[in-house]
Amino acid sequence: MSDGSITAADQFAADTPAANSPQVDAGDAGYSKDLKSRHINMIAIGGAIGTGLFLGAGGRLADAGPSLAIAYAVCGVFAFFVVRALGELILYRPSSGAFVSYAREFMGEKGAFAAGWLYFLNWSTTAIADITAAATYAHFWGMFSDIPQWLLALIALAVVLAANLISVKYFGEMEFWFAIIKVAALVAFMLIGIFLVVTQHPVDGHTPGLSTVSDTGVFPVGALPMLLVIQGVVFAYASVELCGVAAGETENPEKIMPRAINSIMWRVGLFYVGSVVLLALLLPYTAYSGDQSPFVTVMDKLGVPGAAGVMNLVVLTAALSSLNSGLYSTGRILRSMALSGSAPRFTGLMNKGQVPYGGILLTAGFGVLGVGLNYVVPGQAFEIVLNLASIGILGTWGMIMLCSLVFWHRSQNGQVTRPAYRLPWAPYTQIVTLLFLVGVAFLMWWGGGVGRTTVMFLPLIAAALVGGWFVVRGRVHEMARARQDV
Repeated sequence: MSDGSITAADQFAADTPAANSPQVDAGDAGYSKDLKSRHINMIAIGGAIGTGLFLGAGGRLADAGPSLAIAYAVCGVFAFFVVRALGELILYRPSSGAFVSYAREFMGEKGAFAAGWLYFLNWSTTAIADITAAATYAHFWGMFSDIPQWLLALIALAVVLAANLISVKYFGEMEFWFAIIKVAALVAFMLIGIFLVVTQHPVDGHTPGLSTVSDTGVFPVGALPMLLVIQGVVFAYASVELCGVAAGETENPEKIMPRAINSIMWRVGLFYVGSVVLLALLLPYTAYSGDQSPFVTVMDKLGVPGAAGVMNLVVLTAALSSLNSGLYSTGRILRSMALSGSAPRFTGLMNKGQVPYGGILLTAGFGVLGVGLNYVVPGQAFEIVLNLASIGILGTWGMIMLCSLVFWHRSQNGQVTRPAYRLPWAPYTQIVTLLFLVGVAFLMWWGGGVGRTTVMFLPLIAAALVGGWFVVRGRVHEMARARQDV
């Protein structure tokens, strides 16, 4: 193309002479291998620390009380199973198409189509949640209080979109420093929190310590609210699979990925569960709300000049980091789908920086719809998209575990060889995780409200997937035959 854009077909033909191999994905061609070990490690951290913790934990603490820590721990175990299953598939065959590529190999083009568009549902709605969170955080400062929430959301989207379109190297650097900021802030907060608990230094007139929990109990409003917030907690872990997408743009995934994935478990325990336990010890659960980050709430009530502002800047960074990751991953996933015919052709295009800009722009376009949502219902925008994103997450995690289950079954028949790095206790791990995901969907429906409405959208989502498949299946089969003829 005259503007320097690289077509998917040109790259695939030039870079993958073994295109007829069932273990080669057309969507892997043309990428630079600019992500280093430090990038992947920090992307893994950043994927496990995002908007769901920094903003979502406040409202969930108010709803479920200290028992929220149990919900984070349980969901964290299953999140680890999912990313460990993905890690085994990555070591079998690294791919920028990640689980969409694996779904294509183990479940056929229909499976890849469903996996890809469920992932797009996840991140297109998460992008809306992120820009909503960014706008909410910005309103903390007086200088932005008079600016409409929708306009702040639009600015956040425009800034991150521009940065994401440059090159994967810049994405990696941005995520590296975003993750450094998030980790440093959480460590600092936890050290301050531990000091306050140990010394019983008053926070807004309240003495922190075990009595904060014992006075109300771990389940102050019963066990049911803890179960009902699980779908929101699952959202908090939504980005753990991101390192799997990034594996396709690193030179030594066999060496880098196991370390990055294994470290997720202790990060979950330390940052998620540890942070929530501290928050519960520092202030009564009734002191928190969904309108403000719980970390900002503590710093604000502590009365340290500027501390709340600094923490608010950190959580704003977390929201922008999540948005950045979502644009990155959907761009790669949609390109993999475009090269098989199951996504619009323009999403397979790359720019001179070897960035699949078509898919990124499509996701950003849905972010613009989120700007409109912030205009119409600014107070409910986050919760609405949170539930829709949760459906996409459940679908994505379910597809990863199904691919892992088929992969295990084929290994038993000698069709494939499992790498040394494996999901433990297969196939029971996959089955239990799938049952957990079904249980989360049931809890969303059982809880009523927005969650039930969201689950009732499932038949509509299924119908859209079926209808979409019938629209693209001719092109998908035609492109599959063309690849086999190369």
